[in-house]
Amino acid sequence: MGHHEVGNHDMEELGETERNLRSPFRHLSSSFRSTTSDLAVSSSLRENNDDEMELQWAAIQRLPTFKRVRTSLFDFQLLNDTTKEEEDIKIEGKRKVIDVTKLGALERSVFIEKLITKIEYDNLRLLEKLKERIGRQESILTFVLRVGLEFPTIDVRFQNLSVEADCEVVQGKPIPTLWNTITTVFSALTKVSRCKSQSYKIKILKDISGIIKPSRMTLLLGPPGCGKTTLLQALSGKLNPSLKVTGEISYNGYKFTEFVPQNTSAYISQYDLHISEMTVRETLDFSARCQGIGGRADMLKEISRREKQSGIVPEPDIDTYMKAISVEGLKGTLQTDYILKILGLDICADTIVGDAMNRGISGGQKRRLTTGEMIIGPNKALFMDEISTGLDSSTTFQIVTCLQQLTHITEATLLVSLLQPAPETFDLFDDIILMAEGKIVYQGPRSSVQEFFEHCGFRCPERKGVADFLQELLSERDQAQYWYRKDQPHSFVSVDNFIVAFKKFQAAQKLNEELCTPFNKRESHKSALSFNMYSMGKWELLKTCMAREWLLMKRNSFVHIFKSSQLVVIALITMTIFIRTRMKLDLVHASYYQGSLFYALIRLMTTGITELALTVSRLSVFYKQRDFYFYPAWAYSIPAAILKIPFSLMDAFLWTALTYYVIGYSPEPERFFRLLFLLFLVHQMAISLFRLIASVVRDPPFAANFSLFTLLVIFLFSGFIIPRPLLPAWVKWGFWLSPLAYSEIGVAVNEFLAPRWQQVSSSNATLGQQVLEKRGLNFSDYYYWISVGALIGFWMIFNIGFTFALSLLKPPGSSRAIISHERFSYLKAKEDLSDTAQQKELPSVDSLTERKVKEMVLPFKPITISFKDVQYFVDTPKKLREQGYPQRLQLLQDITGAFRPGVLTALMGVSGAGKTTLMDVLSGRKTGGYIEGEIRIGGYPKVQETYARIS
Repeated sequence: MGHHEVGNHDMEELGETERNLRSPFRHLSSSFRSTTSDLAVSSSLRENNDDEMELQWAAIQRLPTFKRVRTSLFDFQLLNDTTKEEEDIKIEGKRKVIDVTKLGALERSVFIEKLITKIEYDNLRLLEKLKERIGRQESILTFVLRVGLEFPTIDVRFQNLSVEADCEVVQGKPIPTLWNTITTVFSALTKVSRCKSQSYKIKILKDISGIIKPSRMTLLLGPPGCGKTTLLQALSGKLNPSLKVTGEISYNGYKFTEFVPQNTSAYISQYDLHISEMTVRETLDFSARCQGIGGRADMLKEISRREKQSGIVPEPDIDTYMKAISVEGLKGTLQTDYILKILGLDICADTIVGDAMNRGISGGQKRRLTTGEMIIGPNKALFMDEISTGLDSSTTFQIVTCLQQLTHITEATLLVSLLQPAPETFDLFDDIILMAEGKIVYQGPRSSVQEFFEHCGFRCPERKGVADFLQELLSERDQAQYWYRKDQPHSFVSVDNFIVAFKKFQAAQKLNEELCTPFNKRESHKSALSFNMYSMGKWELLKTCMAREWLLMKRNSFVHIFKSSQLVVIALITMTIFIRTRMKLDLVHASYYQGSLFYALIRLMTTGITELALTVSRLSVFYKQRDFYFYPAWAYSIPAAILKIPFSLMDAFLWTALTYYVIGYSPEPERFFRLLFLLFLVHQMAISLFRLIASVVRDPPFAANFSLFTLLVIFLFSGFIIPRPLLPAWVKWGFWLSPLAYSEIGVAVNEFLAPRWQQVSSSNATLGQQVLEKRGLNFSDYYYWISVGALIGFWMIFNIGFTFALSLLKPPGSSRAIISHERFSYLKAKEDLSDTAQQKELPSVDSLTERKVKEMVLPFKPITISFKDVQYFVDTPKKLREQGYPQRLQLLQDITGAFRPGVLTALMGVSGAGKTTLMDVLSGRKTGGYIEGEIRIGGYPKVQETYARIS
């Protein structure tokens, strides 16, 4: 009985602490940084006589599993800057129970700030604590028993992997010109021999094999064009379907057909494709929701169950972190703040990504955002392509250090492609893969790569970076300088010769032994591979995409408000033209009524053309996320269709309310609402039509022209410009295919079959029937509802077509490659030559251009550019001003310098330092913001109109 009373007391105490969940959080101090390091937390608490914390943990442990894995306890003992209220909490309770799903943005940010101060060191300690909680670790003082679980690992193998691409051989320059397109189409139709194009298969990867091991970070090196990107895409399952792939790729012994590689691995592209209107934090939050949490929740439940059985109390901050990142479907997660911190994006977390038209984050920050967008998920196999582009060496080193810690401690599988890594960055990797001409020259430990090439006769100088040495070694022009056997003459060692030598090397022999031993599928962790196409259920995917579409609509609210305002202005003008005081009920003025109705249909239809540009601008991001299996096409198209309904309803209401009674249409209220409903459907149909055109055409200029042509055809067959009786018999079917024709039928029947138009004339026909017969629209009253059904049908067809276009069409730019006939002959001859034959290289385009340039010298006058105390300000976003930032944000401050003729100047600085901003200001490319200071060209004050002619 007493035990039952104590249990009730604890539950009441827990309820009281949970009701105070939203107390000030920002002053929390992380117990993770406590110096009591590796002692069990339960022992520390007993030494400090903290009985209340034990009672709170006991209350948490008695909660149901669902609540237990979402409830955590925070330590208030290490507060450094507390308020009086918090001091009272320290005295009374010292601990607080919180629900991790209710943490706000500020609370998550402050928690991560307290958890990770020095990124390299604190991130390492955090990951070590996570591993200590999951597995077993022996400390110096005592043996700490943990729950004995393991991280899921992925062993990636590829054997005899080859990738081929079809190329089109053309005469002249290998560019997609109009002539090349015409000859290709003409030859396909007529099969004329002199115009027939040749096809050629380019081998990108040539029979390569290897293993990417877990808990080892592998660096992929090679000159541009050697096949690094193709290899990364092939291993991650993101390869273009038009490429022909032979060989075998497996994860933990499973082939690609046995699981979903796109949802198991993460590929970080070298192209930064993001929606410009979203902030950095929103981009990462959306990616985190789409990628899900993987097996984190199941692992946390098992850890909690075993800790409860063993009586183990975890460290509060580690427990909070693990529980916060294991909850699925949250709009904002603690994992986002963690990624922002370790990638150095926390300073621009609430800044929009931006594009050429909108000021946003820098190029280096976009590169880090692309990396964070993929590593925020639960995938254990990461394939990264040129993640250092646009980053300074120190930032690259910091990011690669965090990736190394992630790889070694959580036993992830990483393959990273870098073009020119710094020596300190190069030393962080465990293994090296060196590629050239689509072949692997070396694959093995980093510590053995110099030994192999010394065996081949080449030695890296002391002050030379090993990465640069390896890549220059494969170049015929640079290889000789590294030859160290002075007693033997140097002769160029080809890639094939290096490969033959590597097969005899011990690393290659060990690799072959491992490849010959198949991976035991029984050793694969159940959560290592993903067998589902998407990480969330259909309803969650739809809610996630709906939330993002609503956010984008709010960000583009100016466009929608401007279009509605424009519609109001035009409606006011229309009212004055067709004002009712000049409109009479006769055949002459009936044409005016009909013209005003047709103009209303035109206005509502053309208002939806803004959807064309918005859709085209986001297609590249959609294709990336679709191919990464973030969400299906229908999850993107349904929110796009549904959330435009309020705007269609508002535009239709504004036009109808302003013009209906002023122009003097039939005064019955039901006919007012019928016209309103019809205009609403016209607007919805038009938006869906332009979305469909954007998804099919995809090229912005061509899509705009095609849309105008489509509108022209629809207007032509609408039955107003050319009345239906006057249409030639062979094109009358076009009337029934035009959406606007059904709209015209609906508005005409609604107006001219009204009671006021039922005056019988001498021909025994009412006035309304005469008007309709004149236009060939003499239909019964029920044809209004047929028109409504037809418009709804067109709306459904266009939206279904939009969904199918998004699902089936490939991303733009994925067509066949084009090569010249000269290049084709060279590649063909190169294949026929033996390895020992002397190969004659084609003169490059650069050398040909150089010869031409040498033949003429353009006279010019050297000019010095000087600048003094240059300042550049931009208006601070409203959200930042609300947080206390000044009205204007300064991006450049007191910049003074000069660029002299004949002197090559390097502009250096960390990512986000303002390098691009400075060049834009000096060149006059900044069209917004405020520029102060003095800029002189040749000693004279800069005049942009003159400077633009010489720069």
